[in-house]
Amino acid sequence: MSAAQPHHPDRRRLLRAAVAVPAAGTVTASALAAGAAPARAAGASSRPGRFDAGSPRFALAVLPDTQYLFDADSADPEPLRATFEYLVHQREEANVAFMTHLGDITEHGTKDEIELAADTFGLLDGRVPYSVLAGNHDIASGDDQRGDSPYLDSFGPRRFRSAGTFGGASPDGYNSYHLLRAAGREWLVLALDWRVSDAGLRWAQGVLDAHPTVPAVLTTHDLVWAEDDGTAHLSDNGTRLWDGLVRGNDQIFLALGGHYWPPGRTVLTNDAGNDVHLHITNYQDRYYGGAGMIRLYHFDLVRNVIDVETFSPWFLSRDADDRTPLEAETVELTGPVDRFSLAVDFADRFRGFSPAVPPKPRPAAAVMPRGTVAYWRFDASGATMPAAGAPVPDGTVVRDLSGNGNDLTVGRVGAGDRQALTFSADHHPGQPAHASLRFDGGKNPDRGAILTTGPRAPLNSEKFLRGYTIETYIKLPEPFEGDHAWMGVFSWQGRNRDAGKTTGWSPLEPTCSLNVSSERFLQYVVYPERQDADPTSWSHALPVGRWTHVAVVNDGRRTVVYVDGSRIARNPTQRSTGIATLGKPFTLGATQFDERFGQGFYGWLGDTRIVDRALSPKHFLTPFD
Repeated sequence: MSAAQPHHPDRRRLLRAAVAVPAAGTVTASALAAGAAPARAAGASSRPGRFDAGSPRFALAVLPDTQYLFDADSADPEPLRATFEYLVHQREEANVAFMTHLGDITEHGTKDEIELAADTFGLLDGRVPYSVLAGNHDIASGDDQRGDSPYLDSFGPRRFRSAGTFGGASPDGYNSYHLLRAAGREWLVLALDWRVSDAGLRWAQGVLDAHPTVPAVLTTHDLVWAEDDGTAHLSDNGTRLWDGLVRGNDQIFLALGGHYWPPGRTVLTNDAGNDVHLHITNYQDRYYGGAGMIRLYHFDLVRNVIDVETFSPWFLSRDADDRTPLEAETVELTGPVDRFSLAVDFADRFRGFSPAVPPKPRPAAAVMPRGTVAYWRFDASGATMPAAGAPVPDGTVVRDLSGNGNDLTVGRVGAGDRQALTFSADHHPGQPAHASLRFDGGKNPDRGAILTTGPRAPLNSEKFLRGYTIETYIKLPEPFEGDHAWMGVFSWQGRNRDAGKTTGWSPLEPTCSLNVSSERFLQYVVYPERQDADPTSWSHALPVGRWTHVAVVNDGRRTVVYVDGSRIARNPTQRSTGIATLGKPFTLGATQFDERFGQGFYGWLGDTRIVDRALSPKHFLTPFD
């Protein structure tokens, strides 16, 4: 539609910086704009990529008004063909879950225009799932009760019945809903006619009621209009949708419309007190009727953001030297309403209608792979513990659930303090056992707690010549108060000089220990059995108030430390074979120096496991892909 509001867009800035399609190996929009070879030229015959429904990162493609590309005898579908080919053949790299059109597919809604557009959309059929909806230029008049039309013949429910994401349509055929699986969960797209009747609103409410735990994106043609600075406001029809459907349904967190220009966005608060993002996306006023411009909404459930980029695949596919000035100006839009990020804490935003279900505890037998040397957990399967917050008495035995006899016994350091070790129900969300121990150690040698193996435990003398994996869970308090520099997490007791080692910071430190520095960096230092060396790994600063999974992995040649499944940077290249154990106890909660405990651990420790071989992250206690 031509702009119904007296607003005119500013000329957008030329592309200056990279826009990342979030996947390694992708030829990004910016790279193409700079002249890189396109990943696939339109019309080529390479196979489309696959979509990864389990990845926490995916993209929703949004295509606004394409009416000037289907305008009687001046129609040119080539830009849209390039857009669809891009989506098909970049689907794997950008992890495109779905594409939604915002209406005004054609200029006049004639049979010829509609059929040409329908033939062009056929490039997506069976390759990228999508939705469409009628704009005012696609139909003659009226609301969704208008009856038959060329639009309905080509873009009605019959077109989508074989699509795996198609959920259904309203009885009139002009409204539809689509269910897609992305980031390991279901998402709903509501595609509503540009003028939804009361019956259509009741149908849409019924769809939401039938899927009460599924987050929803509402798409329609006429929703908001924007001022020149991008500030968006509800249109009259948008107000009706807001009052009649959106504000009362917390599931709808994002609503998208076209129809007007310039583009813009706003955030409104629904009846549940949560944000709803409302955007207008329309580029028909730009050169070549928008040239098949698309938006990619990149959902990132790890970073809790939605990153948005806007570009024309048709222009991107051309060599930069061959672009005309207007093509170069329109190739990608980088203004604040075209390229931006939305901060969305997805778990928190969806909690009201779809609360996260915490994973159930996993039995010990399910997390003891071949080669498990020791496995300790602090729930009822591992020990008899007091009530949460109560002190864990000295002498309490935490069984080694591997059955190898490496039980741990609780003790206090120095005179001891009963509160130096308490039982806690707090735990890492991915931890097999739903329990932990809270250590309240400090530099005072009379305040601390330790858990140690017995004098005859096999672990005391285990050499691990073929490799090992040592895992634990750590949580540092927030606020992190006091001086806790070099507090020990775990260690083998004894002096490295007694193992014949001559390198390292001091001959009095133990042969293997995991510690936390004054900067909250992890330090893993080991004196290997086969080398006179002390290869040491250093992490980044650990967060406070949040659980962290730590894994030390040695393959018999060198050691790599992982934090939350990610390999840290500062891992030594020195050869490291085995651990120069001395037959002395393994300890949780502190590190010795000259066979004396000084700095007790301060924070929480969870499940701890030792395996006599290198494990990959997907086989850690919390699996990481």
